[in-house]
Amino acid sequence: MDQYVIKGGYPLQGEVEIGGAKNAALAILAAAIMTDETVTIDNLPNVRDINVLLQAIEEIGAKVERVDVHKVKINGSFIRDVSVDNEFIRKIRASYYLIGALLGKYRRAEVALPGGCDIGSRPIDLHIKGFKAMGASVDIAHGLVKAEAKELKGTHIYLDKVSVGATINIMMAAAMAEGKTVIENAAKEPHVVDVANFLSSMGANIRGAGTDVIRIVGVEKLHKTEYSIIPDQIEAGTFMFAAAATGGDVLVKNVIPKHLEATTAKLLEAGCEVEEFDDSVRVRSVGRLQHTQVTTLPYPGFPTDMQPQMAVVLGIAEGTSTVTESIFENRFRYVDELTRMGANIKVESNIAIINGVSRYTGARVNAPDLRAGAALVIAGMAAEGITVVDDIHYIERGYENFDGKLRGLGAKIEKVSSEKELQKFILKVS
Repeated sequence: MDQYVIKGGYPLQGEVEIGGAKNAALAILAAAIMTDETVTIDNLPNVRDINVLLQAIEEIGAKVERVDVHKVKINGSFIRDVSVDNEFIRKIRASYYLIGALLGKYRRAEVALPGGCDIGSRPIDLHIKGFKAMGASVDIAHGLVKAEAKELKGTHIYLDKVSVGATINIMMAAAMAEGKTVIENAAKEPHVVDVANFLSSMGANIRGAGTDVIRIVGVEKLHKTEYSIIPDQIEAGTFMFAAAATGGDVLVKNVIPKHLEATTAKLLEAGCEVEEFDDSVRVRSVGRLQHTQVTTLPYPGFPTDMQPQMAVVLGIAEGTSTVTESIFENRFRYVDELTRMGANIKVESNIAIINGVSRYTGARVNAPDLRAGAALVIAGMAAEGITVVDDIHYIERGYENFDGKLRGLGAKIEKVSSEKELQKFILKVS
């Protein structure tokens, strides 16, 4: 079983290049099968979830050509099956995007219920509500979501709560439905806008993405396009917090600073220096970090996917901080692991009360999910001594070459797969 082993105490210094946004890429890959012409997608992150989805698309008959690790050509004209189910697709959250894509194009879809990280309840009832409102019948049986429509008609849909997945899924189906669809209380996240831009580049008629009302006029067919995915704001934020926690000075390149405003604001409150450029952000951490309060909210609020990383920074900040999680109820599963490293955190309902300690100490910890795993790596780099992070397959679902990029900034981190390799690393760094 692969692990990360880290010797802490080295401030991160230098430059790091951010890859394409995983959450945008997954939806865009699903949408790519909605045309019978060849679509070229660039700036793909080379992470496990992406590769699983590409494999699933290929299995239903689409032609997938990997031009290189970050670029792919997809042709959906060869699709012979609208049933998507294998043991891998059941492990990723984004499998549900294939429902909207296949329903829009073929008027039917059969897709395995989604998996992903266990960070709390993530029902797909809003997706189903949207599909039904457009005239589809939706049935869940034997672990599969079956959706079918004789006619898919545009309609007015109000989302009871802001949902990125439902917004994107309904938008995909509506792009090829008859007539006009209006989605109210839509999610405004950058990757919602990116998917809308991608669909528009294929000939879809979509207005208002990035606001809370999206208007879509269905078209009969979509055409080929070449498209480059936006940079990953969560990967960028992770490296920004890593610089803060280790007392480092890092230039985070290939980003859209506007997408990082909530993250930047909290780093400034914590006492870091943040400098914004056209497509990069520099974070310098000087002296002891300061306490602050954070509440996770839909975009443009503070992202739930940055919450564990923020908590790690506040765990070694002066004074008492609070982190309120308003999106997912299981987001605090990393707290027990961080406590092993000396953190002083108490969770009451959906609020973590963090009393800052002067330093973390190395320990053996488990990554409970993708973002919490990345946060524990940051804690290990800020800690005194050796930290071993188990279950790093979660981290590899969403971060490309994570350990390599960190080594490029001066971190002492290795991926090991045996006790012998682990001891060899400890001997090398001690």
